[in-house]
Amino acid sequence: MSKKLARARRNLLSGRFQRTLSAMTALSAVGLGFEIYLEHYKGSFGDKWMWTPIALTPPLAAAGVAGIFSERHARTTLPAVSALYALDGAVGIVTHIRGVARKPGGFAEPTYNLVMGPPLLAPGSLALVGAMGMVAGLARREP
Repeated sequence: MSKKLARARRNLLSGRFQRTLSAMTALSAVGLGFEIYLEHYKGSFGDKWMWTPIALTPPLAAAGVAGIFSERHARTTLPAVSALYALDGAVGIVTHIRGVARKPGGFAEPTYNLVMGPPLLAPGSLALVGAMGMVAGLARREP
């Protein structure tokens, strides 16, 4: 096992992974934000709420990058923006359920509406990325 890998393992086992979680949050937010943009574009941004994850992605990515370089940002800015992102994911699950229910036949036609309607659990990804950023605020910093 290389020295870097061994050090990363020690840090992880001792709860020292704040920078790593900050970086993972920033990278995940960028990729997820792009995917959300494409999916909501397909939906023609038919609901104004479809813009909220797009608007929250750049601040979350910036807060994640700031958390890599600054412990203060990792403990304050990143968890605050991450909480908004996670909350937006929770709201998204509700709006996606409503979106499927509004399709002709609603949940009575699951073979069509669950496939062609909004993905029910996709907004949960926002909640998970947001949770990762909140945990970064609680984690100890790598030396």
